[in-house]
Amino acid sequence: MRDDLIIRRETPDDTAATEALHDAAFGVPDGRSESVERELLRGLRADGSVIDELTFVAELDGEVVAHVVCSRGSLAGEPSVGLGPIGVRPDHQRQGIGAALMMAVVASAEQQAEPAVVLLGDPEYYGFFGFVPASGLGIASPGEWEDRNFQAKPLRAWRPQMAGDFRYAPAFDRLG
Repeated sequence: MRDDLIIRRETPDDTAATEALHDAAFGVPDGRSESVERELLRGLRADGSVIDELTFVAELDGEVVAHVVCSRGSLAGEPSVGLGPIGVRPDHQRQGIGAALMMAVVASAEQQAEPAVVLLGDPEYYGFFGFVPASGLGIASPGEWEDRNFQAKPLRAWRPQMAGDFRYAPAFDRLG
């Protein structure tokens, strides 16, 4: 990873750059004007679901090259953290920038005394950061995903009695 990489909290000035970044990172499907991730990001922002303290950009030479957003979901009816989308501009992928963003989220979530961070993703990649199948912690998935892909990272504030049904922020349910 480059030593001139800056990880910082997202600001309102980053909106256009982060939306374009997710289109570039994930691609715009045929028949759509934007990526699903950009649509999700706009919905999370419009709803006020973004957790500012857990949403970061990675910057190189004053340019936003990666972004991660965390939003307020619920676990057994209590506030919880859903991670995603996370994206790295294609010309900067496979350089450790996404990993730096993940470490920033985990460290900040610990500092905020969040009990867990939940996400849907590749178990090989996210396992490196301590994510495990959520079902093993008693966290029930809100969707019909393969068990190994719906993951959670229990943090220091986690207690087994916190287990239950997980719900993402409402913008996830509106994706078309």
